[in-house]
Amino acid sequence: MDNQDQNTVNSVEENVVNSTEQETNHVVENATEITSEITPEATVEVAEVAVTNEASEEASRKNYSEEILSVEHEHDEESEEEEIHESIDELTVHYSKMNRQELMDEIKSLANSENIQQMKLRASLIRNSFKLLTTEAINLSKEKFLADGGVEEDFKFEDDEIAVEFNKYYSLYREKRQQYLELQERTKLENVAKKNAILDELRALLSSEEGLKETYDKFNLIQEKWKIVGQVPRTEVNGLWQNYHFLIEKFYDKVKINRELRDLDLKKNLDAKIELCERVEGLILEPSINKSFKALQEIHQQWKSIGSVPMDKNEEIWERFKIASDKINKLRQDYYETMKVELESNLLAKIALCEKAEEIIQKNNETPKDWNDSTNEMNDMLKLWKSIGSVPQKDNEVIWTRFKSCLDNFFAGKKEIFNKLKEEQDINYNKKVEICVKAEAISERTDWRSATQELLGLQKEWKEIGYVPKKLSDKLWGRFRSACDKFFENKSAFYVDNRAKETENLAKKEDLIKQVIEFQFGDNKEENLNAIKDFQRQWSEIQYVPLAEKERLQKEFRGAINAHFEKLEIDVRQFQLSTYKERVFQGGGDDRSFSKEKRFLQDKIQKLKEDVNLWENNLGFLANSKQADILKNEFEKKMENARKEIALNEAKLKMIDSPSATEIK
Repeated sequence: MDNQDQNTVNSVEENVVNSTEQETNHVVENATEITSEITPEATVEVAEVAVTNEASEEASRKNYSEEILSVEHEHDEESEEEEIHESIDELTVHYSKMNRQELMDEIKSLANSENIQQMKLRASLIRNSFKLLTTEAINLSKEKFLADGGVEEDFKFEDDEIAVEFNKYYSLYREKRQQYLELQERTKLENVAKKNAILDELRALLSSEEGLKETYDKFNLIQEKWKIVGQVPRTEVNGLWQNYHFLIEKFYDKVKINRELRDLDLKKNLDAKIELCERVEGLILEPSINKSFKALQEIHQQWKSIGSVPMDKNEEIWERFKIASDKINKLRQDYYETMKVELESNLLAKIALCEKAEEIIQKNNETPKDWNDSTNEMNDMLKLWKSIGSVPQKDNEVIWTRFKSCLDNFFAGKKEIFNKLKEEQDINYNKKVEICVKAEAISERTDWRSATQELLGLQKEWKEIGYVPKKLSDKLWGRFRSACDKFFENKSAFYVDNRAKETENLAKKEDLIKQVIEFQFGDNKEENLNAIKDFQRQWSEIQYVPLAEKERLQKEFRGAINAHFEKLEIDVRQFQLSTYKERVFQGGGDDRSFSKEKRFLQDKIQKLKEDVNLWENNLGFLANSKQADILKNEFEKKMENARKEIALNEAKLKMIDSPSATEIK
C-alpha cells in the first residue's frame, strides 16, 4: 500500500470515529484459516470474484449492521432497566419474609462473596428490611416498657449481638465494593491501551507486503487477541468498535478474499446463530425466570459478536431468534403480573386489619381483662400483619403508618387506664403473700388427698388474683412454686413403691410399639385396618406408665400407627419424600448435618403451625371488609397449602429419625 492509499485509509477511519450516523461495516470475526495450498493463481481468482460481487457484499454489510445496532439497542437500553425492576420487586418480597437473624446471615454471605458486582442492590434491600425490623422491635420494646409502668424518658434500647454483627458485615461489604470498583476502572483503562495497540498492529498489517498466507495468519492472531481483551469505559466502546471493523473491512479489500472462502465464513456464522436459537428455545422450559432471563442476555451478547450470514438466511434466522426471545420476555412479564396480583391481595388484607384495629380502639374496655383481651387481639393482628407479606411499594408507607397509629393509640389508652389500677396492685400482692403462707403450711402435711385438693385450690386462686408488678411477681411465684414442689416431691416419694407396676406397663407398651413397627401388611385392605384397630385396643388396655415416659410412648405409638395408615395409599407426598430421601441421604452424611436438618424441619413445622393457628383465629377480622370473599378464599388457600407442607415436613422429620436413616448414616 503506497502513501496515498495509507492517507486515504487514515482519513476514512477518522471520519468513521467522528460520525454517529456512519453504518457499521460487515464483520467476519471467525474467518477460516488459509492453508499453504493456496497458490498465487488462486489469489488472482479471489481478486476477480471479490470485484464481481462487491455490490452484493455491500448490501449484506448494511443488513448486518442494522441487525447489530438493533440488538445492541435492545440490550443496552431495555434489559438493564428490566433487571433493576426485577431485583426490586422480587428481592423486596423475598427479604420481607426474613427475620433479623436471617437478614444478618444474608449480609454476611454477601460480604464474604467475591461476586461484588451483584451485591449493591441486594445489600441495600437487606439493610432496609433489617432497619424496619429493628425499628419495629424498638417500638414494641418501648410499648411494653411503658405498659409495665415505665417512664418514656427512662427507656433505652441498645444494639443486640445481631445488630452489631450486621453492621460489621455491611461495612465489610462497602469496603470490598469500593475496592472492586477501583480495580474495574483501572482494568478498563488498561484494556483501552491494549485495544489501541491491536489496532496499530492491524494498521501495520494493512501496509505489509508479505505473502497471503503469512498475512492471513497474523490477521487471525490479531482477531483472537481482540476477543480476549475485556471491557473498556463506555465512552471508548463506540470509537474502538468502529475503528476495528473499519480496519477489518480494509483487510478484506486488500487480500481480496474469494467468494468461496467468504461463503464458508457466512455458513459458519449461520451454524453458530442456529445453535444460539436452539439455546434460546431451550430456555423456554427453564423454571427459573431469573436464570432464563440472565442466560438470554448472555446469548444476545454472543449473537452480537457473530458476523453476518448468507443473505437468503439473514431474515429467517433473525426472526427465529427474535420469536424465541419474545417468548421468554412474555413469560417474565406474566410472572411479574402474578406477583402484582399477590401484592394487591396483601394490600387488601392489611386494609382489613387496619379497619379491625380501628374498631378495637373504639371498644369500651372496662376491666383489666377487657384490656388484656383487646391487647391479645392487637398482638394477634400484628403477628398476622407480619405473616401476610409485602404490598406494592407505593402503598407500603401509607398502610403501615395507618396500622401503627392504631397500635400507638391503643397502647397509649391502655397506659392511662393501668396507671389508675396501680392501687389495686398492693392488694393483689398481699393476697399472694397470704397464699404463699398457706402453701408452705400444706407442704408439711401427709394427708395427701385432701392436701392435694387444697393446694390445687390455692393454685386456682393464685391465677384469679389480678396484676402484680413483675419485679415482685417473680419473687412471689418462686416462693409459691417452691412450696408446691416440696409437697409434690414428698407425695411422689411416698408413692415410689407403686412404680413397679408402671415399669411393667412401660415394658408392655414398648413391646407393643415394636410389634406395630414390625407389622407387615397383607393384600387385604380391610384386614390391615382391623389389625391396626386391634393394636390400638391393646394399647388402651395397658394401664398407667411412668409419667415421664407417657408422652414419648404416646408419640412413638401414634407415629407407628400413622405410618401404617400412610402405607394404605401412594400419593404425591410419597413421591416428594422419595425425592427428598435421595437428596438428603445421597452420599451419606455425619450426625451434625442430620441434626442440623432435623432442627430446620422442626422450626419450620412450628412456624407453619403458628401461621395456620393465627390465620384461623383471625379470619373473622376480614369478614366485614371489602371483597371479603376474595380475601377469605385467599387465606383458606394459604392455610391449606400450609397444612400440606406441615404434613410433608413431619414425614421428612420421621424419615430422618427412622432406623433407615441411621443405616444410611
